[in-house]
Amino acid sequence: MRLVNGFPSIAGKIGLRISVLLAALVAISAVVVAQTAVAQSDASADGSAKKEEKSKSKSQGSGGAKPAAPETGAAVDSDYRIGLADQLMISVWKEPELSMTVVVRPDGMITLPLVNDLHVAGLKPIELQQILIEKFKPFLSEPQVTVIVQGIRSRKVFLVGNVSKQGSYSLDGGETILQVLAASGGVSTFAKADSIYVLRTVNNKQVRIPFQYKQALRGKSKEDIVLQPGDVIVVP
Repeated sequence: MRLVNGFPSIAGKIGLRISVLLAALVAISAVVVAQTAVAQSDASADGSAKKEEKSKSKSQGSGGAKPAAPETGAAVDSDYRIGLADQLMISVWKEPELSMTVVVRPDGMITLPLVNDLHVAGLKPIELQQILIEKFKPFLSEPQVTVIVQGIRSRKVFLVGNVSKQGSYSLDGGETILQVLAASGGVSTFAKADSIYVLRTVNNKQVRIPFQYKQALRGKSKEDIVLQPGDVIVVP
């Protein structure tokens, strides 16, 4: 660079400034290009993820696996029939407005949308399921219905006489007289334990079944009678 009196000339100063500005512009351009490339890459990845998610959603909604049935429910045997005050879960696949929990009324009926009142007392769950499928066919294409027994309140026995707590006791299945007596707090001091009996309705007739209380206490299981819904245990 040519010096004038020991200092850079004016032309030299201008050239130096232009060089600095050009270098700064090149650096800024490089940064902008890099940021644009990153933004385009992120947008492309986000778009691919959304397409994949949408594709999965379509595949799941167009068929695929059915939702699992609720697991909560009371254990019932093959002979169980729906009774008064029993709690039922009616599940209609893909129809949340029609799926609900109902309690059997004292008249043996339940009420459901589209079906209105329906008499269910005395039916097995599978029988009610088939009836509901037929009832929903005019409104739904291939209705799929599941009936789950959530609470059994109709299977009861009744305990009367000289016991700590008289009343009704629910049966889950397989309960015996000794178990119900134990749940009641046991027989009273003045009870005639050897005269305990069960009143049971068989073929529309009431029969009296004697119960050997002391024998059952000694562990003779055949003497401990397995109860049935509607039995009345009488402790004189």
